[in-house]
Amino acid sequence: MNHTSTSKARALLPKWIDSLKERDGVFVIGRRNVPEAVLIKFPSEYRKDVTDITNVNAYSAIFDFLSDEPEIYTSADVRKK
Repeated sequence: MNHTSTSKARALLPKWIDSLKERDGVFVIGRRNVPEAVLIKFPSEYRKDVTDITNVNAYSAIFDFLSDEPEIYTSADVRKK
């Protein structure tokens, strides 16, 4: 994940949007080397009955890399909460 200043991001934004149309990616924007925002591809599906963040979590490919991660919680752990 690359971090870019806000001034540089202004110039690169059109290029990033075109890039996200073709493939998934993440662009981080910030000031003084502090990340403040993330630009990701909009979800392929969208449900109006849930929040935007739920749509991103459920329908975006941004978190697909997690499928390769080992499960650290069991169903019983989830039920406890």
